[in-house]
Amino acid sequence: MDLSTTPHVLAIGEALIDVVITPDEPDFPQEIPGGSPANVALTLGRLGRPVALSTWIGADERGRLIEFHLRDSDVEITPESRGASRTSTALARLDAQGQASYTFDLEWAPASPLPVSDTAVVVQAGSISSVIEPGAAVVLEALERSRAHALVVFDPNARPSIMGEPARARATIERFVAVSDIVKVSDEDVEWLTEGAPLEDTIARWLGMGPSVVVVTRGKHGSLAVTASGVRLSKTPNDVPVVDTVGAGDSFTGGIIDALWELGLTGAGARDALRGIDEASVAAVLDRASAVSDVTVSRAGANPPWKHEL
Repeated sequence: MDLSTTPHVLAIGEALIDVVITPDEPDFPQEIPGGSPANVALTLGRLGRPVALSTWIGADERGRLIEFHLRDSDVEITPESRGASRTSTALARLDAQGQASYTFDLEWAPASPLPVSDTAVVVQAGSISSVIEPGAAVVLEALERSRAHALVVFDPNARPSIMGEPARARATIERFVAVSDIVKVSDEDVEWLTEGAPLEDTIARWLGMGPSVVVVTRGKHGSLAVTASGVRLSKTPNDVPVVDTVGAGDSFTGGIIDALWELGLTGAGARDALRGIDEASVAAVLDRASAVSDVTVSRAGANPPWKHEL
């Protein structure tokens, strides 16, 4: 894909190796490519959207595994992504219900300024790469520049074990919220970031900072979208068997972007239309994102669906 001529999605953020330990085989960990923005890019590539990932990986075996994994799902990795001294890892321990807890070994130091092609019509970022310095400031500046030609989608995807005190993490994350058009967040993330403040208060505050839409995923309670124009819509979860939740939120974010693309809501020129998005379009976005996420949770690992599976 020629990024200079092809309208595309650019995901910015960490790609790493999940070292997964299951309760059934605790002595035989699996090494699986992951990372929140990388999983978003993976989802979009499988759904047939032109997508690139700007990340930070090493010239090592784990870095090569990530490159193969992403390219196999039609994701292009940008040239500046290969400067790390080592590829980051996340030790993921799964409990009996398939819920994952993480311990990280990270390096996140992309050079400034981070290149963003003006043919990127959606730019997505979030998770660890939005709070870990020195790279977080580089990502924020890239998003600010991207607004001239792209819609910006942000997912905090909080990791309490490495993000420090909630108040400090919230202050950092809200700088990203302020430059975003769409914020997708889980109710668990909001609860931690705000130290238990009412969800509705956070939604209202974030919409007041500039985003057009805030989407909240609520696990078994489904999802909720609230727009700056006053639309409020809940999506009841589908009844699907849950193998584990690894990558579920990331695939949901990918599904949001896929639906926006289908609706023609990409590029800075769509910002006004997104600001006035109607209820039927919001419903289409939630339906698509939920369908994508449902497939992901129904099988092991961050394994989002291909387009034909939907």
